[in-house]
Amino acid sequence: MLSAFSDVSIYQLLLVAGVALFASILGGVAGYGTGALMPLVLVPMVGAEAVVPILAIAALLTNTSRTMAYLRFVNWRRALLVLIGAIPPCLVTAYGYTLLTGTGAQLVIGGMLMLTVPLRYGLRRRSVVLSDRGLLVSSIGYGALVGGTIGAGVVLLSLLMATGMTGAEVIATDAVLSIAIGLARLVVFGLSGVVTTKVVAYSLLIGSIAFPGAFLARAFVERLPIHVHTVILDAVVLIGGALMVAAALMK
Repeated sequence: MLSAFSDVSIYQLLLVAGVALFASILGGVAGYGTGALMPLVLVPMVGAEAVVPILAIAALLTNTSRTMAYLRFVNWRRALLVLIGAIPPCLVTAYGYTLLTGTGAQLVIGGMLMLTVPLRYGLRRRSVVLSDRGLLVSSIGYGALVGGTIGAGVVLLSLLMATGMTGAEVIATDAVLSIAIGLARLVVFGLSGVVTTKVVAYSLLIGSIAFPGAFLARAFVERLPIHVHTVILDAVVLIGGALMVAAALMK
């Protein structure tokens, strides 16, 4: 397993670990962050093709810790509705991602990162109210997005909040759903042969470092204002996404 890191320096690994911990804490407070920040450091190290499989596996660990920290707040009925709608299209688009070239994967990741910021603000401004049926139908679109991209977590958060859920209930339900979606994507990636030793090694590094982040976040969630973190994250995501797209187009 250690041989998977033979082509990177200790400083690069420390950078991955540091970003993973910060993103985990931010994700535990704001409900998103890991999928938006980690590609910015992973793409130059492992290539765009490996990023979605790495984050899919790492999410199983990071969201397990978040689920443990917020378990009593999970809305199981609405989680089931989302899974019924999201899993089938998620499997299709996850398979589609495995067919992309490195340039294509980089365009998808960079483009989706850039879209997450205006998408999040747009969904928030519309103040849509979803019934259980509306949640089920909307989850189909979320499933199509999340299968082969990163950053689609902002869509899921918006859907959950549109049902009237707030605070810890949203974070807890999102964590449970992210585990289930991650397992579904992992099945596709595993059968397609994209889960290599390097993918597993980076996933375990990110997941193990980020694991305590959820418990640190729970200590902050009621007393730490997140608007400053949100502005910084939005700027980093937009710039990083633009750089990825530019690099892909210049190849």
